[in-house]
Amino acid sequence: MSGFLNSLIYNFSNILSVGPEQPQEDGCACGPKDGGCCKSEPIKTESATCCQGSGDCSETKQQEVESSCGQADTPCGCKQNEPVVIESVKLIFSTLTGTAKDLATQLEAKIKSTSGVTVENIDILDVTEYDNDNLLSETSVCIFILSTYNVEGPLDWFSNWLHDLRYDFRIDRDVLKKLRYAVCGLGDSAYGEEFNLAAANIDKWLGRLGATRIYPLGECDKQHDQKSQFDIWCNGFVSELQDKHSLEFSPADIAFQSEDEDEEDEESDGNNDIGIDDNGSGDEMLDLEDMGNMASKIKAAKAKRAEEEEDFENSKAQAKRLIGDVKAKEKAAPREMVSPMIHKNLTKQGYKVVGSHSGVKICRWTKSALRGRGFCYKHAFYGIQSHLCMETTPSLACANKCVFCWRHHTNPVGTTWRWKVDDPKFILDGAMENHYKMIKQLKGVPGVKADRFQEAFTIRHCALSLVGEPIFYPHINEFCNMLHENNISSFLVTNAQFPDKIADMVPVTQLYVSVDGATKETLKKIDRPLFRDFWERFLSCLEQLALKGQRTVYRLTLVKGHNTEEIDNYVELIRRGKPSFIEVKGVTYCGYSGASNLTMKNVPFHVEVIDFCQQIVDRLDGDYEISAEHAHSCSILIASKDFKVNGEWYTHIDYPKFFELVKSGKHFTSLDYMAKTPEWALHGHEAAGFDPNETRFYRKNRKVVEPPVIPQRT
Repeated sequence: MSGFLNSLIYNFSNILSVGPEQPQEDGCACGPKDGGCCKSEPIKTESATCCQGSGDCSETKQQEVESSCGQADTPCGCKQNEPVVIESVKLIFSTLTGTAKDLATQLEAKIKSTSGVTVENIDILDVTEYDNDNLLSETSVCIFILSTYNVEGPLDWFSNWLHDLRYDFRIDRDVLKKLRYAVCGLGDSAYGEEFNLAAANIDKWLGRLGATRIYPLGECDKQHDQKSQFDIWCNGFVSELQDKHSLEFSPADIAFQSEDEDEEDEESDGNNDIGIDDNGSGDEMLDLEDMGNMASKIKAAKAKRAEEEEDFENSKAQAKRLIGDVKAKEKAAPREMVSPMIHKNLTKQGYKVVGSHSGVKICRWTKSALRGRGFCYKHAFYGIQSHLCMETTPSLACANKCVFCWRHHTNPVGTTWRWKVDDPKFILDGAMENHYKMIKQLKGVPGVKADRFQEAFTIRHCALSLVGEPIFYPHINEFCNMLHENNISSFLVTNAQFPDKIADMVPVTQLYVSVDGATKETLKKIDRPLFRDFWERFLSCLEQLALKGQRTVYRLTLVKGHNTEEIDNYVELIRRGKPSFIEVKGVTYCGYSGASNLTMKNVPFHVEVIDFCQQIVDRLDGDYEISAEHAHSCSILIASKDFKVNGEWYTHIDYPKFFELVKSGKHFTSLDYMAKTPEWALHGHEAAGFDPNETRFYRKNRKVVEPPVIPQRT
């Protein structure tokens, strides 16, 4: 009986083990204190990709990071001083013409010639000669190189056997937990939806049965230089073998329901990853008898914060000179912004806390892009590819407590920086390191494309909008300059409460302000700012924006019943700040939160957002037009007609040109680095902003709600 219970508990834990890795106790976000912590040894930016196992580590690079990557106990994935020893590798192929066998032989030679990897035994086997039952006890690393056809072929017997194994309720869901594998499919895209279908199914079913996926599925197309595509996949796979951590057993992709493939986590239009804890179970669940303890902890934490706030305010009012024998009170050292409770809450939501006040997190669109299921709205509006983008912030603190905050107000708040300040290079190195670690964890997700997985280890964009107020960080200019030095674009979002910071800001790729209300009353109701003079600060920020001479954006989040009726007031704010673009997005409902009373009734339909934007444009005297849209995100882009050249929109960004301009030190404007907007991204196109090269995935049995009919306006 006890054995049955233990098995049940183990299997249930596997269901939950789909979230980010558990936070290390008594250490920083990147690992334990006693083993290569990023706080003690900052990683060199140029070697960050090496440290994540995304490519071969040259001897030169290995020497550069030797202090932080050469230790046996470090969490880094670099090639160690001692070679990785693999007892057995089996290259299993299926072929009709001999192509798969030739490629298997090529892979065998590459593995044998790779330094840092020692394989004691390599076998090349035809799938028709392999005893399927041996797979149940297989301990070798198995690489499947499979030619797929839409007619009867040598792969059918193995594919059908694995399918039956996957859906046989009598078979344990972790029956292949001893297997480590990778699959590369060879096919012809002329087959359409059946292209590499068998290989994709085998890759998925192996993972569903508890096997550990070493490297994402390869898809080599006969129509597009199949040999070169295999070489790229082969190089990426071999580089993973050099990282001994990639060979560790981690059967985290076990599924217990036969319908799971059809219901794979297709995210809704909002950020559904918000509130997911390390076990993938969502917001922390409490037993009824534990609620009293949690309530007391929250109350104590609030009381402590209030006391600290009061002490800080009192310290500003103290006399600079004390009379008599009263000794001056020693000035307390600045405390860390992230308290243990805040650290726990943010970590539960999937954040990696960097240092004492910064954070990084994988956007759900990154996962979508890695699987070829589309990019976020920035791809349609500005040409960003989500798997090349890092979402981070150098300041988790904010001066607002917005009602639609999707972080459920787990981050600190304040109006004056009174915390310890981390070095900008330390923050950038830590953010990149943790970003790459989270990317690497996604290699086991079904459907991840090998080429995009490799590309994701070169960050090209940085969205400084994760949480908090990035411009609040005292060294934000130095941080942005470092991004540009590394050819990483900067998209900086501010809540328009620090006009002096905006005035002093160095050129960034794109500078945003959030405009959540058009009147003082509405802004107070939605943003709930901490500053008493919040409205004056807000207007001053908009005026500073008009003076920047670079790409500037108003970001409007529409909340039905709160800020959708103030059309004329929004028009006045647009005339004041003269932004290059206006992004209008329907609010995302992030679930119930005691800090907000929003419901799904406050979420506008896409047609309602379009109607709102059209009313804005109609009142702007022809200076602006609706240019692009991303219906999946319920987002519309209004653009200044300065970006419409000869009747064509140029809302995208020429990123190499931007880096050239910013490094030159010369004056430039937003029109100097614009690029043409693709036709599919334009407003009114049938694609509605979804890249036709991507595959749209629809959730099974999804509920379709008819949008309201918008009356014609005269």
